[in-house]
Amino acid sequence: MDDFNEETQFVADEVSAIVKDTIEVIIGGQTYCNTKVSQWTSSVVEGCLVGLTQLQKPFKYIVNCTIMQKSGAGLHTASSCFWDNATDGCCTVRWENKTLYCIVSVFGLAI
Repeated sequence: MDDFNEETQFVADEVSAIVKDTIEVIIGGQTYCNTKVSQWTSSVVEGCLVGLTQLQKPFKYIVNCTIMQKSGAGLHTASSCFWDNATDGCCTVRWENKTLYCIVSVFGLAI
């Protein structure tokens, strides 16, 4: 029964690893460039969705990506969900390099 539960649960560590790997491949050591941000955000979201669907778990995924230049400005975000805590979940990854921050939130909703 535990194996069945693990197959139908949102495992934040798995999701976090996929997100981090995707960001590293797409952004890696790039320097912040305003004209590339739109491309990067789209690529990160699509890459995460590809990796998540390869887990072959019965979930619908919502992926949100924010890329921000390191300039000393503040950024505050919040989210709230009404779901089944036994199966659904979320994971937020904050990644940075010398010139930018990339924040990705993934919500997994069991089907």
